[in-house]
Amino acid sequence: MASLNYLIKNKRKQKKPRRWTPALEGCPQKRAVCLRVYVVPPKKPHSAKRKVARVALSNDHYIIAYIHGEGHTLHQYSMVLIRGGRVKDLPGIKYKMIRGVKDFQGLLKRANARSKYGTKRWVIRRIPRLRIRKR
Repeated sequence: MASLNYLIKNKRKQKKPRRWTPALEGCPQKRAVCLRVYVVPPKKPHSAKRKVARVALSNDHYIIAYIHGEGHTLHQYSMVLIRGGRVKDLPGIKYKMIRGVKDFQGLLKRANARSKYGTKRWVIRRIPRLRIRKR
């Protein structure tokens, strides 16, 4: 514990809260350009090929972002929108891409959780084979 004389001379400094997504600089999303699209294996108990991309943000930060959902058409120099959100089994990956915005297409046959995958409701109605039960 600090002595009374020390505290009179030097005030206690409050700790700054840690930012989990420092590259976004407090913004909810940032525009980015893909530099390299590749796959990485996840941490120990899982086995898969997770799709990720090295991107350059509009504020000159370089990060690795996760490409979620099944399938994508991203390649070098594709424009994407980045949001925060880590991937549990990929160490060091703290950002995700937003589907259905800029060059990153949404999923066509997605019926549930459509907002996360960039699928509009009218797209589902036009696909004849996909049936949605109304409760």
